[in-house]
Parts: sequence; structure tokens; C-alpha cells
Amino acid sequence: MLIVNAVLETPDTVDFSFWPVADLPPYQLMALSGSMPPLDVGTALAMLADYNSRSGDDDCPLTDAGEAIRHLLETDKVIAPGGLRVHDTRTNVTVRPGCCCGLEDWREWLDIADGEPLWLGHDPSPRLEHADEAVQLWPDGADAQETPLGQPIEIMVADLPAILHTVQEELQGFLSLTKQWATRHVPTLAEDLVARLDEDLAISAPLPDSGGQHAT
Repeated sequence: MLIVNAVLETPDTVDFSFWPVADLPPYQLMALSGSMPPLDVGTALAMLADYNSRSGDDDCPLTDAGEAIRHLLETDKVIAPGGLRVHDTRTNVTVRPGCCCGLEDWREWLDIADGEPLWLGHDPSPRLEHADEAVQLWPDGADAQETPLGQPIEIMVADLPAILHTVQEELQGFLSLTKQWATRHVPTLAEDLVARLDEDLAISAPLPDSGGQHAT
């Protein structure tokens, strides 16, 4: 059985005080979904706010939650360090997105069906190879000239639409919790925050159905 999650890197929250966050180790991966505890939602938004904080001559220390979220909304495009994490329960192999992979690009997995390559980050450097009607994923295949070590995860290309629909449902659940969180912590910015994350993380736009047609 394959478990595929939309994941986001956790931030270093030692000095973070704008809103409550979970006590999680930094630089790990947390799954986004509609079942996240409120503190985890706050942690995810702390990561997005910090990672997308603006720099420049007008940059000054932020003082409260409202300023932090406004800075997030003012960025050109919200980017989210993370991606899709794939776990095979039969073999206990997990493929995690590497450094510099972004959750905002999760829909690029759709291109696999057309035989396109997929960049999944580096250090580690997950590797994907096409094999007939399936693709094989290795946790780390940094040297493309050599056969990756270890056991790959195999995904049937025909299963990808259903897998990505599940990922989309998880992200929609996270978006719903974000609205609840924002209504409590930054009520005047709640609608703008949800709309911005929905657009920049490509959450609600229709996905192809199992027959390759866009859902309506």
C-alpha cells in the first residue's frame, strides 16, 4: 500500500512568538491535512511566513501576527519547502522531497503520465525512472550515471490521478483549517490568506480524472 502526503518543512520556532506553535524539531517534514491539530496549523503558517518574508530597504522587524501575514501576502509568490512524500507500507521504503523542492510544484507529478522527468530536490536527491506502465522512485539517486542503491517504490502511472486527488483533498483540508486559524488570529486577513495559498499552492483547481479528463 502506498501512502502519499503533501508535506512541508518545519521551521525553527525557538524565537517565534507571533502565535502559538507546536513543539516540533526544525527541518523535518510535517504532513498537511484537514486533521492537523491547531498548533500544527500555526507551525505550518509560521514556516510559510518566515520562508517568504520579504527583504529590502523597507524591511524592518515584524511586531505581530498581522504584520507577519501581511508580509506573506505581499510576496510575489508563496513558496513552500516540501513536496510529496511517498511511503510503501509493504517494503517500508519512504521517498522524501529533497532540499529546494517546493510543495507549490506538486502538480508537476501530472506530467509523469506523459513520460516527463520529475525533479524532487537534492541532498538527498530522490530519483524517478520510467518503466513501461510504471515509474520507480528511489530515496536517493544523486549520481544519474549510476544505478541508485536500495529498493525503489513502484507506482503505476494509471494510479497517479487517484493518488493526486487524495493529495488535493489533504491540501483542501489544510486550507479549511487555515481559514479557521486565520479567523481567530488575523480575522481581517483571513479571506486574503486563504485565497493566496489556494492560488499559489495550486490547491483547488480541477485535476484530471482517472480517464485523463479534467474534473468539473
